Amino acid sequence: MLVAALDAAPHAVFLLRADTPVPVWLNARARELRDGADGLPEVAGRPVTDTVDAALRSGRPETVLGRLGAGGPRTSATARPLTVDGERAALLVLEEIDGNAADDLHRAQLSLLPPSLPMLPDLRLSGSYHRATDSSAAGGDWYDAIPLGKGRLALVVGDAVGHGVAAAGAMSRLRGALRSTLLRESDPAAVLATLDAFAAQMEDIEGTSIFYGVLDAGTGRLVYSAAGHPAPLVVGADGAIVWLDVTPRPPLGSLPGAPAPVHEALVPHGATLVLFSNGAVAGADEPPTVALDRLGQVSREVLAAPESLDAEAAAGIADAVAEGVRQPQGWLDDVAVLVVHRRATAQEEFRLDLTAVPQALPGVRRRLNAWLTALGMGEQDRVGVMVAVGEACANAAEHAYSGVEPGPMTVTAHVDVDGVLTVTVHDEGTWRPPDRDPGDRGRGLLIMRQLVDGVTLADDHGTTVTLSFRLRQTPDADLDTPRAVEGIDIEVDRDGQRPVVRARGAIDGLCAEQLRIRLLEASHGGAAPMELDLTGVTLFSSAAVRVVLAMARIARGEGWRLVVHAPEGGVTRHVLEISGLDGLVELR
Repeated sequence: MLVAALDAAPHAVFLLRADTPVPVWLNARARELRDGADGLPEVAGRPVTDTVDAALRSGRPETVLGRLGAGGPRTSATARPLTVDGERAALLVLEEIDGNAADDLHRAQLSLLPPSLPMLPDLRLSGSYHRATDSSAAGGDWYDAIPLGKGRLALVVGDAVGHGVAAAGAMSRLRGALRSTLLRESDPAAVLATLDAFAAQMEDIEGTSIFYGVLDAGTGRLVYSAAGHPAPLVVGADGAIVWLDVTPRPPLGSLPGAPAPVHEALVPHGATLVLFSNGAVAGADEPPTVALDRLGQVSREVLAAPESLDAEAAAGIADAVAEGVRQPQGWLDDVAVLVVHRRATAQEEFRLDLTAVPQALPGVRRRLNAWLTALGMGEQDRVGVMVAVGEACANAAEHAYSGVEPGPMTVTAHVDVDGVLTVTVHDEGTWRPPDRDPGDRGRGLLIMRQLVDGVTLADDHGTTVTLSFRLRQTPDADLDTPRAVEGIDIEVDRDGQRPVVRARGAIDGLCAEQLRIRLLEASHGGAAPMELDLTGVTLFSSAAVRVVLAMARIARGEGWRLVVHAPEGGVTRHVLEISGLDGLVELR
């Protein structure tokens, strides 16, 4: 019965011995593919016997994705090693897949990359990942940038062995191991030794190539090491290219205990460090030197005028480099690029001295918005900070000089070496504790605390409100790949008794923060009751659940209950109920 079921299966099934490419057994669909052919079919332009050989060597399943034969359907070829009558063999299954499967894999790979890059005042960072044009070659290339404190930044680019889901999973585990290691140790030799031992215990991570370095943003000193990875390059402010020295060393886990020679280099002011995965120098039938020269030339052209790089232009550098090394037939392998530009001049601190009157607030918003934009802050973060600063300024304008002539107010802002933005609003008036029940007014501190990372208040010689916020930026995405879900449309309806925030579309991880800002704005930081209408939502992610949960808790603490409109029987209503939110919100 089992043989009959396999023979009638819609997928092509081959049973092969290890010592011959001639199938021992094949089902009806496999016989159709073999009809008139001398050997086994090809997937992604390669004989499927390559996949079988790889599975027999590794002792674990191997998968390749691509077109079947010349222009055939997109196909997944999976070889599983097994033993038959004491002999090594493999079961090969060819399965036609949905054309969207490769995009799904790509989105999964993107989700494993860092969701944001740190923003340091002395550096501009840019990261980009592009999958191989042939999805069967898509693998586990990755990059990361991790703040270590005191202006030090860990930089890493790597390339996991293999392709598809397995390579993406290996990349994810190695990235997690690296971040865990950095909680204890950041020295390049020690970090590579730890990762080397980790890879030796994980077969799918063994053979991963990696570059790891620590850059001091203040001095430009780079301390680094590499395992089976090409050397990065530095493009000077004058366009000169310097390739960094790297001592050849086997990839991770290949030779456990092999030393990891450490090198030092200097990244001068105005220079740019370009890190890249192996895919950036993958050429079709050309010497490696040609591919390296091409990457160097592309980097020089992209960074032709580094002194003129504003935040928006700097964010696109990595993507421009990746596009520049693209071959006529596309990317031959995955390409990950991480670019670090050391600024020639630091941005000046922000300072405004003005009179604490309501008429001064629009000017504060305009000038602060321009300064934050120059830092490279995204719109959502920028809006949150400006709303918080606006509340602090409004409190000073309305309460600091109550009953007397309006006095001075000072707004300052700066970013420390670790990318923490600090904004202070100082007045010389008299501090007045908030009323026990201020109603819809007097909730400025509550609003501020919901929009920034930290709020402190001091009442010595007037009142000083200090706001802190860790800066971050979103890395470049693959512009040729559509978003995993459609965008979200959010509007605030203020015509009724209560403001109603209406969301339409898909609330994924990228849109959840936008929803959070709108909820806080509509409720005045949680001080005033409002409602949330999710009737038009098509996807309600776990990130959206966290946002609604946080808003519900704020509402409960302020003595009101959040009303959420979600149709019965719908997916959004179901997600709310199984998440336990029906006990915190009023579902309608």
